[in-house]
Amino acid sequence: MPGLAPTPNAPWDYLGHEIYSIRSIPQESKNASNANNNPAVLLVHGFGASTDHWRFNIPVLSSNYEVHAIDLVGFGRSAKPAELDYGGELWKEQIVAYVKERIGKKTVIIGNSLGGYAALAAGAALQSESAGVVLLNAAGYFSDEKLDVEPKDFSARMRKIIGKGISRDLLVKWFLYPLIQRLIFENLRRPSVIKNTLKQVYIDPTNVDEYLIESIRRPSLDPGAFAVFQKVFQARGLKGKPIDKLFQDLEAPLLLLWGSSDPWLRNAKAKQEKFRVFAEKASLDVKEVLLNAGHCPHDEIPDRVNQEVLTWLQTS
Repeated sequence: MPGLAPTPNAPWDYLGHEIYSIRSIPQESKNASNANNNPAVLLVHGFGASTDHWRFNIPVLSSNYEVHAIDLVGFGRSAKPAELDYGGELWKEQIVAYVKERIGKKTVIIGNSLGGYAALAAGAALQSESAGVVLLNAAGYFSDEKLDVEPKDFSARMRKIIGKGISRDLLVKWFLYPLIQRLIFENLRRPSVIKNTLKQVYIDPTNVDEYLIESIRRPSLDPGAFAVFQKVFQARGLKGKPIDKLFQDLEAPLLLLWGSSDPWLRNAKAKQEKFRVFAEKASLDVKEVLLNAGHCPHDEIPDRVNQEVLTWLQTS
């Protein structure tokens, strides 16, 4: 784990809730002027992660750019209110507000997984204020995809039943489902389970270290963490526009970085192809790079990701 240079920002209020973010700028004066002229970079984590997941990227990217990273509401060190309607729309609006209120200049938004969808949605909403979008194994759906497909295996059916959280039987609805959800939540935040899960999604487990495991476990101990888990678990999809519609709204260049051995993306190759095809249909300036990695290439093979991002930033 390298030493991080970023400085925590003063607490920022979003919808009445405290949001955690960090900022890093070039340490050498000769690069500071470059950063002033360059767009800012905003990093957006995936489900269950936080600003800590960009530990290997921030020191490198901030050599010539003003780099920010944010904990989405409900995750990391940010507030975890139970009353919010969690999903893509909420996180998109949070990112848009942060760019406008805290960065105040054109921004390249980089997101992984769930954060990739939020980054794309925010980049599209920002229009001319967006300097570019980088998607790392982004989540999301397309207009021609069904969001509510009946799963075949028992465990998937159980997850769907729990996720819906509805039943005519009040005992089942108000007691059994919350109990099962609580048991799942308690199991998922065990260090051994976190470690095993990460080893499934990292092709090379070298960087699955104690720092990473603790960065995921620690926020799960916060008051409100279980309530957020329930809300996200019960949500159907990301509650936002489909990817193809967002591509049509996007005015900035797009970089698609794919960990090609991602075990969490259903029909990964077909999904990757769909992203590229629809981006081209929207006449976007798009570049795609396939990487030998899993679901989180920015942390698994950070040197390669940093190189690709910096090259793209300098040429786009």
